[in-house]
Amino acid sequence: MRSAMRAVRLMAAAVGTGSGAGAGPKRPRSEPALSIGTHDGTFHCDEVLACYLLRLLPRYRDAEVVRTRDPQRLAQCDVVVDVGGEYDPERHRYDHHQRSFTQSMQSLRPDKPWTTKLSSAGLVYCHFGSQILAGLLGQPEDGPVVTALYDKLYENFVEEIDAIDNGIAQAEGEPRYALTTTLSARVGHLNPRWNDPDQDTEAGFRRAMELVGGEFMDRLDYYHRAWLPARALVEEAIRRRFEVDASGVVLELPQGGCPWKEHVFSLEQELALPNPLQLVLFPDRSGQWRVQSVPMRPHTFQSRLPLPEPWRGIRDEALSQLTGIPGCVFVHASGFIGGNRTREGALEMARRTLAQQHEAGAQSG
Repeated sequence: MRSAMRAVRLMAAAVGTGSGAGAGPKRPRSEPALSIGTHDGTFHCDEVLACYLLRLLPRYRDAEVVRTRDPQRLAQCDVVVDVGGEYDPERHRYDHHQRSFTQSMQSLRPDKPWTTKLSSAGLVYCHFGSQILAGLLGQPEDGPVVTALYDKLYENFVEEIDAIDNGIAQAEGEPRYALTTTLSARVGHLNPRWNDPDQDTEAGFRRAMELVGGEFMDRLDYYHRAWLPARALVEEAIRRRFEVDASGVVLELPQGGCPWKEHVFSLEQELALPNPLQLVLFPDRSGQWRVQSVPMRPHTFQSRLPLPEPWRGIRDEALSQLTGIPGCVFVHASGFIGGNRTREGALEMARRTLAQQHEAGAQSG
């Protein structure tokens, strides 16, 4: 698998914005080179990613990226993204700026749940993403690996770019702090500054393709080699959860660092668990153990069952004396995680937390 991903990275590194330099065999001289059209001037993350993704396809691997707003030049391009005022997949026109455009992943693929309005990146990914991933990974396009990674990469990479380009906020209301280091923001900073003497955007666009392409390939590598294998580990832990504690709401993972959270949410639904999971035990790299609360939802800091409030922010012997549990190391100030020197100690911290929850429920009832 490692050698396969090295080959993927080499191929991806060859994807530039010129008319050559792509991986794989060259076209016969008699066959004209294909071209990908997009707008010139200030560039954004969505068309940069759209162009990069297209050039991962064998058909467009050697295609020239033509940056223009001239309708006659765009009409000669084999595929056009983010300009032209047309969405017509049969003619390979993928713009999203026209007033009539309202498409989302769900509207184009009803089996998908995402309702965020698509940008040019999302349109290209919607139509070609499975084919791209299948080619990169050497997996069947309709197989479980490509299906899982297609969904994961849209939800955790492409959708953000769609939303930002379409001006869709993450949540209602005023944000508590600014997010200024997103991939879209970093691509934006590669444009010339307003007061730079040289306003040429071509070099910046090439750098943006390298940046976006590198991050896409790194994310694919992580999800393929780390996130996806973790699913089997979490599923096995769920099936054995009653061996850990009779409550059935405490998981034990054999290894720390495993990306378990999103797998917990999906497997709870798929396996129709009668009670939501509350706490997860796992060893850390030093051989000590952690007990961590399952979050309320993906991508939130709120916990389903934080460790008891009197424990929070207390450490070492003071914590052991407070809890009556030997070997305590810490409890985070927010209560989302704690540590103990032994598995038995971490499990006891989990059981005491559950017991306090039951006591509080009984008193309120």
